[in-house]
Amino acid sequence: MALLTLNDACLAFGHVALLDHAAFSLETGERVGLIGRNGTGKSSLLKIIAGLEKPDDGAVQQQNGLRLAYVAQEPLFAEGINVFDAVSLGLGDIRELRDRFEAHAEGDDLDALMTQIEARDGWNWEQRVDQTLQKLNLAPNLAIADLSGGMKKRVALAQALVASPDVLLLDEPTNHLDLDAITWLEELLVAFKGSVILISHDRAFLDNVCTRIVELDRGQLRSYPGNFAAYEDLKAQQLADEALANARFDKLLAQEEVWIRKGVEARRTRSVARIKRLNDLRSARSSRRDVVGRVKLEVSQGDRGGKIVAELENVSKSYGGRTIVNDFTGTILRGDKVGLVGANGAGKTTLLKMILGELKPDSGTVKQGANLNVAYFDQMRDNLDLNATLADFISPGSEWIEINGSRKHVMGYLQDFLFSPARANSPVRTLSGGERNRLLLARLFAKPSNVLVLDEPTNDLDIDTLDLLEDLLADYPGTVFLVSHDRRFLDNVVTSTLVSEGEGRWREYEGGVQDWLIQSRRAQALAASNASAGAKAGNTSASAAPAPAVTPTAAVNAPKTRKLSFKEQRELDELPKRIADLETEQKALHAQLADPDIYKKDPKGLPLMQARIEAIDESLLTLLDRWETLGQR
Repeated sequence: MALLTLNDACLAFGHVALLDHAAFSLETGERVGLIGRNGTGKSSLLKIIAGLEKPDDGAVQQQNGLRLAYVAQEPLFAEGINVFDAVSLGLGDIRELRDRFEAHAEGDDLDALMTQIEARDGWNWEQRVDQTLQKLNLAPNLAIADLSGGMKKRVALAQALVASPDVLLLDEPTNHLDLDAITWLEELLVAFKGSVILISHDRAFLDNVCTRIVELDRGQLRSYPGNFAAYEDLKAQQLADEALANARFDKLLAQEEVWIRKGVEARRTRSVARIKRLNDLRSARSSRRDVVGRVKLEVSQGDRGGKIVAELENVSKSYGGRTIVNDFTGTILRGDKVGLVGANGAGKTTLLKMILGELKPDSGTVKQGANLNVAYFDQMRDNLDLNATLADFISPGSEWIEINGSRKHVMGYLQDFLFSPARANSPVRTLSGGERNRLLLARLFAKPSNVLVLDEPTNDLDIDTLDLLEDLLADYPGTVFLVSHDRRFLDNVVTSTLVSEGEGRWREYEGGVQDWLIQSRRAQALAASNASAGAKAGNTSASAAPAPAVTPTAAVNAPKTRKLSFKEQRELDELPKRIADLETEQKALHAQLADPDIYKKDPKGLPLMQARIEAIDESLLTLLDRWETLGQR
């Protein structure tokens, strides 16, 4: 029996239906990843399940006594409290029962209160808080105001877990967490005995945690068994099937529209059933919600710049007696895609500012290349003017934007980033978190640059936009510095990774996160082998046995499936229409050849028409073959 069920749920903001008679159920022990485009209503759906909001229609049914815990995307805490007090709020109802029992308020049924407290294990709630804090490595006396965003998220998780919920609801739990914290959270959720529903765009996180993916797509909830990798395979086939079905539907509708416009023939045949079918087809087409368009990303490129972007030699930097960068040496060349990885507070931003010449080192030398035009994406969104309209924010004082030598109207440019013209004059404050990030990217890419600095650009971005951003950065001819905790995004973009190894030590590794992990494991295994061999050599005069070879991990040999590029995906999306257009043209040519008068009116045009029909046949075969090839990919 399902723990909770969502039945025939409807929710709309304005004219857009976020939930359109949607249905969903959660089983015991499931870990469900909820995904979908920005602005489709994922957070609203999670709040409806948590009981914090109500749908316009439909209902949520749940088992009696089911305990749910909800962790918001940006958790809020009361001012002036410490970690222990914040976590204990997760046991607010239990604390209230015990306080009432101890106060002996007049009219209270003490026996009933005692029964409730014992049923909820409320006599020792302080110990439960202490145990949860130890499990999550949190110091109870730390002030919430002094914590980083990642630590606040950890406190919010502790507040949810201390009540031992049956269902855990998490909205973007990996935001503000570093790689170590994300790995810790993955292990925590996999070991969690209850059920989980989480919203995330971190594909590696979804792969490692989820047992089912549910996509909120055009108001409907579509379920896919397995993790995110399994979802990608099933979704690709589903989209191809949907495109084919829509193409056939549109072709039939076009044929019926031609028939009804003949008028006299339609009346003569008196085909009432056929006319009714046409009306049904029109109704179905008008109510169909097509796949939302894809963001069109293009970066305005500045001057080419020099071959060398920056040279650092024996650079060091300290703050308050703490070493942030210790004796770092490295060279950044034009076209490098550099990822910076480290725990929160490790000094990624400090190192980046020294590379770009915005901060002077305490010792060592930094040389910048010539003609650097830097475009900076700030994860804190400090550059957002919430009172400005979208159009003014993108292009203040002008209706036009120039990108790589071509002018584009600001309305068209906003549409490339999926902002409709109707929203161009709306204030920035009305946008969701993901939409604000998309708007920042739109402004960033409109600025001519040869160096892109992206500080946590993946926060709140939907998966489709992440895929396109990956393709754009991979093809960008300039230099990219990328600070991110999204492992899949780093692996797909960067050519080298600067890793914080503690105490101010930074080391450069070729490749992305997986390459760094493989190389560091090899180095550790080799060091252990050499140490073991050295110990044996010291204990015996006989020749030491050769050190065992380090076995490459499965990640080294695993073939990487090449996903469709942006151009290939766009080609696949356009193929049904191209095929339908050719079939329409061919049908029209056949109709002309079937007319006996054509042989009298235009005898010289007949060979051209026949040649065109043959050419269309060849083109259709080529396009259908291409469609099958891309669809299988």
